[in-house]
Amino acid sequence: MKAFLFPGQGSQFVGMGRELMEKRHELVEKTSEILGFDIKRLILEGPEEELKKTENTQVAIYLVSYLAFLETGETPDYVAGHSLGEYTALTAAEVVDFEDGIRIVRKRGELMAQAREGSMLAVIGLDKKTIEEVLEAFKDVVIANENSPVQYVLSGEKEAVEKVGEELKKRGAKKVVPLKVSGAFHSPLMEEAKNELAKFLKTVEFKPARIPIVQNVTAKPVTNPTEIKKNLIHQMTGRVKWVDTLNFLFNTGVREFVEVGPGKVLTGLVRKTLKDVNVKNTGC
Repeated sequence: MKAFLFPGQGSQFVGMGRELMEKRHELVEKTSEILGFDIKRLILEGPEEELKKTENTQVAIYLVSYLAFLETGETPDYVAGHSLGEYTALTAAEVVDFEDGIRIVRKRGELMAQAREGSMLAVIGLDKKTIEEVLEAFKDVVIANENSPVQYVLSGEKEAVEKVGEELKKRGAKKVVPLKVSGAFHSPLMEEAKNELAKFLKTVEFKPARIPIVQNVTAKPVTNPTEIKKNLIHQMTGRVKWVDTLNFLFNTGVREFVEVGPGKVLTGLVRKTLKDVNVKNTGC
């Protein structure tokens, strides 16, 4: 069995998807028309700082990843996406059409860019149990992403996040890296953005998934459109259960994992989490 995995924010780079955008120029032009600016030029020429802005990054990765999906010409057994990547997975599964996907992702990016509360921190080299023990004393900090058995991202109130980072260093973390983000994504501090996204999604029709999608907040396969939308809204404040997602897919019989989109972040996370699987990426 095969699963397609779609990358999230952080996988972007200037020049990604050049050949794909030349081949599917009509979709690129439609994207620029919806956005009101030349997305192709931004992706291919930068500047990098402009591409790295959350509101631009998310829609750029969504576009390039979806074009990469079309290029495969395949229908996998499952799809999943890491945070932002879940939206590409939804489009691949025909829950939303491509144009609605662009509008949703742009709105999501704008809402997240406006979030100015809190910060985030990547922790490498500690297990989940140790991190959770430390977090018991810091109620304003949560695990935002479970990326691999030894890689986690924390999110929450800024000063508390800094204090947690110092404590985790004492506990033996190999790396504690502050992330350059505008706010505390995937934490309760995103509640207002979550509510605004929920309002926006009321205007978009979701259809039953043609391919089961394993969603971030449940790590279980979903095809029902109402449930998919509910989980998507919850994702704004909820945890990205990527380790559980990969383990579910493996336990279901998936042995081939394909990262569809720019970069190799998810390819690396699969290799750190699972053994005896075939992992590859489309490259962009």
